Amino acid sequence: MAGELLEFGYLLAVLAITGAIALRVGLSVIPLYVIGGMLSGPYVAGRFGLPYVADGEIIALLAEVGIVLLLFFLGLEFSLDRLMTSRSNIGRAGAVDLAINLPLGVGIGLVLGWSLVESLLLGGIVYISSSAIVTKTLIDLGWIADPESEPLLGTLVFEDLAIAVYLAVVTSLVLGGTGGGSGGLGSLAQALAISFGFLGLLLVLVQYGTRFFTGVLDVTGEEAFVLRTLAVVVPVAGFALQLGVSEAVAAFFVGMGFSTSGHRERIERRLTSVRDVFAAIFFFWIGVGTDPTLLAAVVVPLVVAVLLTTPSKVVSGYLGGRIYDLSQHRSLRVGVGMVPRGEFSLVIAALAASGGTTVMQEIIPAFAVGYVLLMSTIGTLLMQRSDLVERLVFRGQSATADA
Repeated sequence: MAGELLEFGYLLAVLAITGAIALRVGLSVIPLYVIGGMLSGPYVAGRFGLPYVADGEIIALLAEVGIVLLLFFLGLEFSLDRLMTSRSNIGRAGAVDLAINLPLGVGIGLVLGWSLVESLLLGGIVYISSSAIVTKTLIDLGWIADPESEPLLGTLVFEDLAIAVYLAVVTSLVLGGTGGGSGGLGSLAQALAISFGFLGLLLVLVQYGTRFFTGVLDVTGEEAFVLRTLAVVVPVAGFALQLGVSEAVAAFFVGMGFSTSGHRERIERRLTSVRDVFAAIFFFWIGVGTDPTLLAAVVVPLVVAVLLTTPSKVVSGYLGGRIYDLSQHRSLRVGVGMVPRGEFSLVIAALAASGGTTVMQEIIPAFAVGYVLLMSTIGTLLMQRSDLVERLVFRGQSATADA
């Protein structure tokens, strides 16, 4: 036990150092957490005979909690009523985003000779933008009060809901054994029925269980409040995983349930630091399980994906801005704001790693790590230098965002 405690202390020290570096250079912490995990894991530090963090059951469990809390907090930001109010613009902009980016990723996978399921996993990785990075950068740059924030956040909402359905499907495909082509249609149909049946029950609870969500947290003690919150979301997520349903999607729906309970702000105040710690461990764990030498095997698809999916996100985001009747300049800001990829891509990579093929277990996770490192950095820089992007795109025109 002493060795495990020391190893965990090493993990926390690496996270603290990489977080400080990210703050100093003005980049998102996500790519640096992943890099920290790679450097201090068995494939780098271990190979050089240095102390390293092993990819064991304890860190995997803590990482699972990180996934659960990330999606739980995203669910807190949404309610069925809020979604219905802006459903027209959200639906149109989100559909454009989905129609352009998901098929592009699937097509890249098929061209590489991957199976349909493997290509579908790649499609999800390149499709979904990072809600965490985009939202944080919006706040840091002061865009959160600007008109472009509405289509940005609306499209992120659509993506979060779309990825909930996507994860339910691909979880059934991967864990149901069809990833390598060995599963039958009957087992797939059964897995999908279980997934959507369970999620349907959760959705009914979200819609009609406001009294339950309110009552379970109706307690004055802060310790009891935190424990009760975790005692709902973590067991539900664990039960979902036992059924072969995405624990992340289950946590998202539980968050939606608590969003209308009247306790949302208190949850955010008390559990944000808890979420951030476990989320950091999740990103670190992704790095620990990644062999950097495998990145050499994904250089070609990685370069192709970055070159194709960066402009595709800019275009789809621009079109989304125009759907919201924004100017060309503000719509371009929406486009560059959608470029960062992050936590969801890594969640999909973690799911792929549990599949039964070499591409799922090794290639896709390595690709996802490299892709997130590049796209989170490129996306953040594009947002920070959006004025330069506007001047390059709209040459000869006024660079004023209100034009």
